Amino acid sequence: MTDQPITHKSVRAQIPQAGAVLETTNKNGIKCEWRGGNNYLQNLRDDHFSWCFDWSELRQNGVDGLSGYIMVAAENNPSFSRKIDVNLTENPQVIETTVEAAPNSLFGNRFMYEYHLLPYFNQEEEVSYDELFLPSELNDTILVIDEKRLHVNRAFLSIHSDFFRALFSSKFKEGHMDEIPIEDVSYADFGLLMSTIYPKTVFPNDKTVEKLLELADRFLIPSVIGHVEYHLLHNSRINSEKIIWMADKYGMTKLFKKCLDELNTNEKAKKLHTSPEYKKLSKDAKAEILDVVMKMI
Repeated sequence: MTDQPITHKSVRAQIPQAGAVLETTNKNGIKCEWRGGNNYLQNLRDDHFSWCFDWSELRQNGVDGLSGYIMVAAENNPSFSRKIDVNLTENPQVIETTVEAAPNSLFGNRFMYEYHLLPYFNQEEEVSYDELFLPSELNDTILVIDEKRLHVNRAFLSIHSDFFRALFSSKFKEGHMDEIPIEDVSYADFGLLMSTIYPKTVFPNDKTVEKLLELADRFLIPSVIGHVEYHLLHNSRINSEKIIWMADKYGMTKLFKKCLDELNTNEKAKKLHTSPEYKKLSKDAKAEILDVVMKMI
């Protein structure tokens, strides 16, 4: 797979008022349907564009996503351009934008666009979970998960996890057991969780963040949530609607604030409001979002 951007320049198309498919392409493993339409509200005209990307062929070849941008231009108005950042993590995925203009400024224009998209791969480090849980002079307790015996250190787990600190205390029968069964978690998932806090840290990626947050919440390991928050702040290509839901649900305050700061257009606010994740947000999160939106009015 090339590390060069995949690019395409569209035909020039007049935007119909009713809305229609303006162009359909299939090149370099990406299918794209470009749609457009316009409407008038009082004395203003809105031109609405959407692009539906189907990149299943690339995904089958190991691509985890595509990032880049779409640039929209008007044939008879050189000063007009609109750049839309693109991060494709789902398939198919729709990118939308609306251009607000006075009726005469772009009337009769033909529009065109071009996209530049770079495929990327989530690098995953191969980890042998068996090696994490081998007997050693440092390990003093055995956990039993999926009929496997995991040798661990009580003090180490207790420092990182309130769950294990309580479990290993004398107040619980498990604190007196030589082998402690852990239910309702798979060996692979528990290995993933432990690999994030063990000395040779395996950092989160976009494929593991949701599972890590779920496990960290259950086993009360805030350091794992911190690792995930750092990844989502600096390295993630997950869409912003999903990120703001995770930030709200798992109390990642820095991430939530960043999401609010980036919620700076009506278009982004509408996209969040119509997303499945919005319905799952807490009342407090919705109130903060509403406050941000009201300041834009």
